Amino acid sequence: MGTVKSARHPLLRALSRLTAGNEQLIAEDAQKASAAMGGTPCASLSGRRRASVSGTLRTVTLRPRAGVPALVAELFDGTGTLTLIWLGRREIPGIVPGAAVRVEGFVGCDDGRKTLYNPRYELVPAAAAS
Repeated sequence: MGTVKSARHPLLRALSRLTAGNEQLIAEDAQKASAAMGGTPCASLSGRRRASVSGTLRTVTLRPRAGVPALVAELFDGTGTLTLIWLGRREIPGIVPGAAVRVEGFVGCDDGRKTLYNPRYELVPAAAAS
């Protein structure tokens, strides 16, 4: 009997998912959903470049910066995270934890974190994100 050489074999995929940790499973599912929405994976982002990224918002908080309101969100796509900052905003309808979004803007680095300031955004319906 021959050996199975392909990692795409259904039994190997099932076994891999059974033995994987919860965080790994969440990351794999997030990668699939983000790929379906399109864009550049967070792990591939580099500073000082324009990018389009898709993922799920993990957190959304209000953090004033120099006395100006700033809505800060963490986008997760399974490969990494991207910090989104909307200056002058206290809230944005639909920008809530768990929302699937596609964002676009100029990637910078703020305290060692990949960041998009005032990104263009599009809320992605749940059916399109899965």
